[in-house]
Amino acid sequence: MAEITRYPFAMHIRGTATTHIQHLRHGKVRHSGVGQSFWFRPLNAVLSEIPVADRELPLLFHARTADFQDVTVQATMTFRFTDPALAATRVDFSVDPATGAWLATPLDQVAGLLTETAQQHSLALLAGLPLTEALVGGVESLRNVVGATLTSDPRLAETGIEVVAFRVVAIRPEPEVEKALRTPARELVQQEADRATYERRAVAVERERAISENELQSRIELAKREEQLVAQRGANARREAEEQAAAGQIGAEATAQQALTLAESEAAAIRAKGDAEVAVESARLETRRDLPDAVLWTEALRELTGRLPDIDNLVVTPDLIAPLLARIGRSQS
Repeated sequence: MAEITRYPFAMHIRGTATTHIQHLRHGKVRHSGVGQSFWFRPLNAVLSEIPVADRELPLLFHARTADFQDVTVQATMTFRFTDPALAATRVDFSVDPATGAWLATPLDQVAGLLTETAQQHSLALLAGLPLTEALVGGVESLRNVVGATLTSDPRLAETGIEVVAFRVVAIRPEPEVEKALRTPARELVQQEADRATYERRAVAVERERAISENELQSRIELAKREEQLVAQRGANARREAEEQAAAGQIGAEATAQQALTLAESEAAAIRAKGDAEVAVESARLETRRDLPDAVLWTEALRELTGRLPDIDNLVVTPDLIAPLLARIGRSQS
């Protein structure tokens, strides 16, 4: 808004860089442009202030699709006044010379014009689209079609208004319809989630089965190894027993052979000793063959006395000596 300063006989107005100020006096234009600063007399001055900066206009309206479903369109329009002088002749932008405030509501009037124009073209476009198509591709269609229509609208051009951009934020159906439309998608998502869960469980079961099979195969292999180990241990034990038996047999044979050899040696020694004794006895008998009996008896007694134990006391009676003496006497005669 322009700044107006009061003085005793005149007033001064100073605009900004984003406002176009137009000064009419007696129906003629005295000042017109952006950023104007001049003196004027309030009694004969008509002032208009038109903004030239880009302005944002939010839009929210209802529409009906081809299948008779209500939708809410949320959009935003960017516009500006490209010809402020022309806009001042079509819309009341006059300001109070004393305060600088608008005497009317020009921006509301322009907003109504733009809203109705955009709504008209949007309703016409959505009326030919079913609900699903409007929800899926309606945003881009509205942005392109309505934006191009507003840009080339002759009424807006005649008012000095240019639509810079038209953006559609969202197209939403009624809550009940939106919930109903979301249900199949949710069910599909839930089915996909369930399928993923089942697949994950199936993979887990398959892995558990594979692990169980591997464990069973390992146990079977271990049992086979244990069987081989037991068989090998048995074979080793049998071989060890056979080796021990063979070693024992060899030892026994060696012992027996040693005992046999020793026995043969002892027998040979005994035989040799016996032969020697026989030879000695034969020689002795041969030497005593021609000796008298008395000598033989004497030798016999000598040998007998040599073999008898020690006798401390010997009692000789006549009964013992008489037969001996008689035998000796008979042998001498």
